[in-house]
Amino acid sequence: MTDFLNLYKAFLRISTTMMIQYRASGLIWMIGAVLDPIIFLVVWSVAARASGGTVGGMAPSDFAAYYIVLMLVNHLTFTWIMEVFQYRVQYGNFNAELLRPVHPIHMDIADNIAYKLVMTVVMIPAVVICVWLFEPNFVFIPWALAAALPAVLLAFLVRFFLEWTLALVTFWTTRTQAINRTYFGVLMFMSGRVAPIALLPGILQDVTSVLPFYYMVAFPVELAVGRLSPAEAMDGFMIQILWLAAALGIITSTWRFALKRFSAVGG
Repeated sequence: MTDFLNLYKAFLRISTTMMIQYRASGLIWMIGAVLDPIIFLVVWSVAARASGGTVGGMAPSDFAAYYIVLMLVNHLTFTWIMEVFQYRVQYGNFNAELLRPVHPIHMDIADNIAYKLVMTVVMIPAVVICVWLFEPNFVFIPWALAAALPAVLLAFLVRFFLEWTLALVTFWTTRTQAINRTYFGVLMFMSGRVAPIALLPGILQDVTSVLPFYYMVAFPVELAVGRLSPAEAMDGFMIQILWLAAALGIITSTWRFALKRFSAVGG
């Protein structure tokens, strides 16, 4: 365990240094992460005012609370691995990573954590400005806020492992952008980023309740803003754990096949 912790300390030190060096590209990513929820916040706030003050029982101040928290949660759970995996394999970077005595996923986790730590200096002022501009109606429920912390951690793990597994498609095809775009399009709608899940048609709400996307983003958001009962929170945690177990099982088996495919192509 000590060796494992030391490994992560070294990876985090390297990753943090790299993130600081490439802070301009990180800032571009952050602009998108901040603008997306603000755009949807403004759209739904305008729709609520045009509908007499609320949409689906949510007033503009409720949308403000939802999307400001979503901005934070999406930052903490977001990964970019599907966007870069193809280039790592195509340009030979993955060869060097496979020579290390540890699974390459550990360096990717360290990179992701380092990015979140470095870019938090941008995220926190953005959140403060949004609170000042949009006057959100935060409902502080102590048990829900406490539960939101492990919910965010589980959401990150489910999202990271599933997207890392999907990124392995690179070993079977040299063009993954169409797959990536399809996945991210579904993620946008099913994770509660375009609209709170309660505003979707009934059939889509049923679908989101069993797919992993809601539990990657909107579940911890709704928990943090006090929109879930204790029973709903418990159900959400159970489904997060089930998806995490499924993701770990899928990534373990898929990785073995991917390595064989990689050896066949490289050999």
